[in-house]
Amino acid sequence: MRIVLGVAGGIAAYKSVLLLRLLREAGHDVRVVPTRAALEFVGRATWEALSAQPVTTDVFEDVDQVAHVAVGKQAELVIVAPATADLLARAATGQADDLLTATLLVARCPVLLAPAMHTEMWEHPATVANVATLRSRGVHVLDPVAGRLTGADTGPGRLPEPEAIAEAAFALVTTTVQDLAGRRVVISAGGTREPLDPVRFLGNRSSGRQGVALARAARDRGAHVTLVAANLTVPTPAGLDVVRAETGAELRDAVRAAAKDADVVVMAAAVADYRPRTAVETKIKKSSDGSAPVLELVETVDILAELAHERLRTDQVVVGFAAETGDARGSVLEHGRAKALRKGADLLVVNAVGEGRGFGTEANDVTILDGTGEFVASASGTKDVVAHRVWDAVTARL
Repeated sequence: MRIVLGVAGGIAAYKSVLLLRLLREAGHDVRVVPTRAALEFVGRATWEALSAQPVTTDVFEDVDQVAHVAVGKQAELVIVAPATADLLARAATGQADDLLTATLLVARCPVLLAPAMHTEMWEHPATVANVATLRSRGVHVLDPVAGRLTGADTGPGRLPEPEAIAEAAFALVTTTVQDLAGRRVVISAGGTREPLDPVRFLGNRSSGRQGVALARAARDRGAHVTLVAANLTVPTPAGLDVVRAETGAELRDAVRAAAKDADVVVMAAAVADYRPRTAVETKIKKSSDGSAPVLELVETVDILAELAHERLRTDQVVVGFAAETGDARGSVLEHGRAKALRKGADLLVVNAVGEGRGFGTEANDVTILDGTGEFVASASGTKDVVAHRVWDAVTARL
């Protein structure tokens, strides 16, 4: 496969050297197109030695080859890693002032951008808008991971590891079997919020990444997808019907309404197990005597168990998720097996959560059980990879 590896000017460019080696070792023909600033971090000789191809940055080099058009037209996949805030801005506004941005304008193949920058730059409204613009045009933009940045800073903005970038890129050019064509799928994602007062709520750490990945994978496999989105920290993919929900009760109503016509219902949302009995209409104030308010909680409806036992359609496949930590009473998997028996779903996807695991991360590690708690499959990798493994298990039951 002919791949263009774009490299923008950031310290994370050193990781792209490792990415280049991965791509080459996989047998692909890779043309490296750095920006001039990128060559301040990794020199031209390194890129040429590892790619076995000439490296140019300027549209006025190799004019006789019309490189500013030819490179993009010949590419079967374009990866830009790192994609700096500057590169994202230039790509979003259609600039073509160097060979890399010109290539992005010409390319009609899948394009994957892997941003890397300081947290403040990633979260700036200008960058947020640029990313949204690029995604609306069909460009695949990875979210950076949280971790150590330049200097002593930490936070979201770190370039994903080369293996994760390569995996995500290859997924774009792999022909997806349309084994869900004609199927209607309902997926819930994100964390619910149960209000305490107009300001505060009971919530959880779910980002919605895994549920969104499931929705994206189902869409790519041909399904008509309804995504019931609780509170997400990631954008919703194009090509879905999206229904918003805030609380567990709202999510239950939305899922039940959509599930009446669904072949598959996947409850990937992190729904609160408890809610305050009453929500105060005004902000709860600190007391003058230092005493804290007492919250009375009531159990919420178990939406997954309700769907599994009612079966709004007799031939419907119901899939649940179980986020567990393990404790003195049992391991993550032991709790998952007990939950599978209790819930009654056709499949239960069990994953460990906690510090740096499950919630808010790019990767996941899951075990899929059937309704009796028996092992069906396991999956580990990016959440897109896990999503397709879950759908493999679902389609076997349709």
